[in-house]
Amino acid sequence: MNCKNTSDIIEEYIKQLLAQAGIAELKRSEVADIFQVVPSQINYVIKTRFTESRGYVVESKRGGGGYIRIGKVQFSDHHQMLRDLLASIKEQISQQVFTDILQMLFEKGLITGRELDLFWVTTTDSVLGSDAARIRARLLQQLLKQLDRKGN
Repeated sequence: MNCKNTSDIIEEYIKQLLAQAGIAELKRSEVADIFQVVPSQINYVIKTRFTESRGYVVESKRGGGGYIRIGKVQFSDHHQMLRDLLASIKEQISQQVFTDILQMLFEKGLITGRELDLFWVTTTDSVLGSDAARIRARLLQQLLKQLDRKGN
């Protein structure tokens, strides 16, 4: 049984808008009315599901004529994407951002589902310990360099 929560349904709705137009421009209150939720639920979905590490750009303007504009980052090729990702990696990286980037690499066909699973289970805070964020950053940097060298 496929049991989706409200956030999943809102995410799907926004992704459908993106697929149709390339950019989704929303009014928080209108989307909240469609799904009969409070506007903060829309904020939650956007802040957690449409992040830079997942390949999205979000622009927001508050007020009466306010809007939320969401776009999917388009790369000219995998080489550019890998280089841009590599340049964005700081000294530390959270588990969530690490997971988002791995998911994007999987969706682009640069790593397999098995590799995604192996990275995910071996890079948690409980496995890596107190220096997990720094280790994840170094691992991701090396992974991106290796993928770029292989010409993906």
